[in-house]
Amino acid sequence: MILKIIVTGSIAFDFSMKFPGKFSEHFIPEKLDTISVSFLVDSMKKQRGGCGPNIAYSLALLGERPLLVGTAGQDFSEYRELLNLAGVDTSGVHEIPDVYTASFFGNTDRVGNQICSFYTGAMQFAKEYPLKPFLSLAGKDALVIISPNDPGAMLRYAEECRRSGTRFIFDPGQQIIRLSGEELSSGAKGAAVLIMNEYEHEMLKKKTSLDDKGLFSLAEYVIVTLGAKGAEIRTKDGTIPIPAAKPKLVSDPTGVGDAFRSGLMKGLSLGFAWETAGRMGSLAAVYVLETEGPQNHHYSAAEFAARYAENFGPSEEIQKWMGRQ
Repeated sequence: MILKIIVTGSIAFDFSMKFPGKFSEHFIPEKLDTISVSFLVDSMKKQRGGCGPNIAYSLALLGERPLLVGTAGQDFSEYRELLNLAGVDTSGVHEIPDVYTASFFGNTDRVGNQICSFYTGAMQFAKEYPLKPFLSLAGKDALVIISPNDPGAMLRYAEECRRSGTRFIFDPGQQIIRLSGEELSSGAKGAAVLIMNEYEHEMLKKKTSLDDKGLFSLAEYVIVTLGAKGAEIRTKDGTIPIPAAKPKLVSDPTGVGDAFRSGLMKGLSLGFAWETAGRMGSLAAVYVLETEGPQNHHYSAAEFAARYAENFGPSEEIQKWMGRQ
């Protein structure tokens, strides 16, 4: 078996709760050093999440069979089964006994304030499992994405990709806060693509002391996602603007950035021009925006191609892709 796309990243469950009142009404300012408060919530939703599975899921919808590499806990069996049914290869996921899969707990009050906790769980063991055995099965045109995960694992995977000569995308995301400037530079060094959103881009530049031009000493391409304004694919020679696709409705932004990476990677794996690959990312993202949760959207390759044409006009590359389906 020759691997084509390898996805590394966090594997997690998201628990979202809603409190009908206001948190601020239940705190006593002079007693904040001895807080003991319990909020009775009206609803709770459990969603499958984590950057790794989110990216892999949308790639599977686009006809790929990506290999997911990461660590999960003793509660992962049903999640694994659902990913397998969706077309994701989960043979690279290590289940850690006696701990649970990483979990995010978010409680939101009626005015939008949040109290959140993140349980690292099995994710903390990711750095103990090398990527190298899977890279030895990768084809010469293989593509790896290193998305937010245990910081040690992210740095290890980047080094293993460099040593094997495998193209990789470095996607530091929310771990920019945790990683030092030196670690961020080390992780991105030699990457084919460095990708982040607008705010993360500014944080990374501040922590690494690199300006826009200096980032090209780390990666060949720098992609900055801009939300409703689309994205920019930046090169040493200029910028390729990527428009946003038009949503039919706006439901939940959770996982939108992960889906953008899926569409982009699918385009790159097909050898498409950057403009086409970026637009595929924009379109993949909008499907997630229209649904609640990062893995509840569905579409066929033909439906995706038709909507691509609606948003961006006809594309010879997309038409050729459809001809090979």
